[in-house]
Amino acid sequence: MACLTHPRRALSTNPLKASAPLGAALAYLGIERAVPLFHGAQGCTAFGMVHLVRHFKEAIPLQTTAMNEITTILGGADQLEQAIENLRKRANPKFIGIASTALTETRGEDVAGELRDILARRKDFAETKVVYAATPDFEGGMQDGWAKAIEALVTALVPETPAPDPDLRQVTLLPGVHVTPAEIEELVRMIRAFGLNPLVLPDISTSLDGHLAEDWSGCSLGGTPVDRIADVTRSACTLAIGEQMRGTAQIIEDKAGVPYRVFPSVTGLKAVDAFVRVLMELSGTQTPPPSIQRDRARLQDAMLDAHFFTGALKVAIGAEPDLMFGLSTTLTQMGAEIVTAVTTTQHSPVIERMPCDEVILGDLGDFERGAKAAGAQILLTNSYGRMAADALHLPLVRVGFPVFDRIGAQDACRVGYRGTRAFLFEIANAVQSVHHTPRPEDFGATPLPEEFSYVPHPASC
Repeated sequence: MACLTHPRRALSTNPLKASAPLGAALAYLGIERAVPLFHGAQGCTAFGMVHLVRHFKEAIPLQTTAMNEITTILGGADQLEQAIENLRKRANPKFIGIASTALTETRGEDVAGELRDILARRKDFAETKVVYAATPDFEGGMQDGWAKAIEALVTALVPETPAPDPDLRQVTLLPGVHVTPAEIEELVRMIRAFGLNPLVLPDISTSLDGHLAEDWSGCSLGGTPVDRIADVTRSACTLAIGEQMRGTAQIIEDKAGVPYRVFPSVTGLKAVDAFVRVLMELSGTQTPPPSIQRDRARLQDAMLDAHFFTGALKVAIGAEPDLMFGLSTTLTQMGAEIVTAVTTTQHSPVIERMPCDEVILGDLGDFERGAKAAGAQILLTNSYGRMAADALHLPLVRVGFPVFDRIGAQDACRVGYRGTRAFLFEIANAVQSVHHTPRPEDFGATPLPEEFSYVPHPASC
């Protein structure tokens, strides 16, 4: 069992974590015709938008209430109401997702109460669904903000009673923030292979997958329709991907009696097998479809090919807890060793289940120092880890958020049988990219004494 340590320092060097409001904004972008709204200063929104745009290479409709010195002191209710009115006039969204920032949370503003008063008074806002999530920057990381946003959304828009007409072929898929658009598509493909109908909440695979629209829109282009969110009560089961989604799945069960299963990981042979067994149970089949069996056989062959490079490989990883756990367990099952693990938040039960002795709640400065001290051979973290990779002369596999110095981050897939196969190839190829110069010690030879070492004559230099 891993223990969590938090180094105490006067400053953070090369921060690893992204803020909770950013995670909430990304979750809201998985809803059709949505506009995420940060309740705070303009700088808070601009900084978050830069990260989202650089990662997805897309226009992001992230908006702000633009609080200033006066509204920060006197309260931002008027700013919030004006922002909602302006968004309705300019973008005509079906959904507005509000996320608080450190500015409003530090002041102690009752945003939830103010929003209730606004919506009760402004009957013209009734056509737009508005949901608020408390996501202070100083509490937790990106996956905490994502989880809080989806919990708030389900609490507000899912009815309290079970559906009168349940659909036994429908399942609700709750992906975590670490699941990319391509990974959602892969999970949806696997679910449909069993004859089941997935309802994805939120679905960034149709809004942030990178596609050209016929016309410009100030809202998200794709995602889960707002009207379909209530249909989670009709599902036969809720499939939560990552421990961060357990709270949302529990809310759905408490409201509508829909059972749920939580999958801490869907990367790696054992983890995907567990996911497939649940799909077999839900679909009532005794054996997986031929396409799934073929994918599993190909993964087994890939494991045989890749184990020459992953065996005894010393790995340093820095990521959100659920992503860190999924990739780490997959690599250790392939014979690798996690020598350094750095994460962003302490609010996750998977941390203590990490296959290493220690997990550091820190930054990429801790990541670089730990990797150097432990003799890591490969680094796994976001694009900001490139400084550590350059300093340590080690290969870097970019995972998590943000990935801004490569294109196609939305198409990275490391889940399911297919995604795990691609991940193992990615690791093996990164290891092979570093060419080792053989030395006598590598072949068990005893080094020559120093007096027999060749020293070039000065005249020959």
